Amino acid sequence: MYLIKFLYSTFLFPPGIILVGLFFLCIHLYNNQRKLAKVVGLFTLVFYLFTISFVSDRLIGNLEGKYEVPNPVRGDVIILLGGGATLDTPNVNGLGHLSGFAANRLLTCAQLYNILQVPIIVSGGKVLETTGCEAEISKVILIGLGVPPDKIIIENKSLNTTENAKFTKEIVERENFKQPILVTSAFHMERSVLQFQKAQVVVLPYPTDYQTNVEHKFQPHQLWPSANALLDTSLALKEYVGILAVKWY
Repeated sequence: MYLIKFLYSTFLFPPGIILVGLFFLCIHLYNNQRKLAKVVGLFTLVFYLFTISFVSDRLIGNLEGKYEVPNPVRGDVIILLGGGATLDTPNVNGLGHLSGFAANRLLTCAQLYNILQVPIIVSGGKVLETTGCEAEISKVILIGLGVPPDKIIIENKSLNTTENAKFTKEIVERENFKQPILVTSAFHMERSVLQFQKAQVVVLPYPTDYQTNVEHKFQPHQLWPSANALLDTSLALKEYVGILAVKWY
């Protein structure tokens, strides 16, 4: 049963089924159009590499290893960056859910609040018409987890990491905070810190929401294509491009 599940989950669903199709296309082209077959074969190889965790774990792990979790952690405010939200899905205390990335960030924020008892700046606006306002949804969830409403400061104008830093800076200066702690996904931390540096805000990075293990131990299953690996590769490549953009622009 395990073998059957492995075969259909790996090769009958994307990205495995796409790789199977490309493989047979290469075979078909090889007999008639060898140059085109080589191009398609190269594309297939690159796409395959993007879909295996052996590659994705190293791409995203390199980003996640840039900052270690500070111990002990000290600060006078926690900055929580958003990471996506639904608009009208039913929740315990209202409407809207956070994405997996954003939810993990929020849980870490709530844990830090229980330790430090300092205010939380929740940064994230309504990115698209079909998405929820991340800051407002996060506030409702934090209150449900026991964080007092007067300890939550909303920044609901930002649509990206650049604006997270820009609009959060205004709050930090207005409230005279001196030691902000930045909470975001570990793969997103380097780009976030660079954006806050450009905004002239010194933060203490507190990475969370890790997508891979700290130690990479090879296992045969890391060579099989999977949608999760493709997602991690996409996330990592987006961050690398974003880091270059921050440094050059």
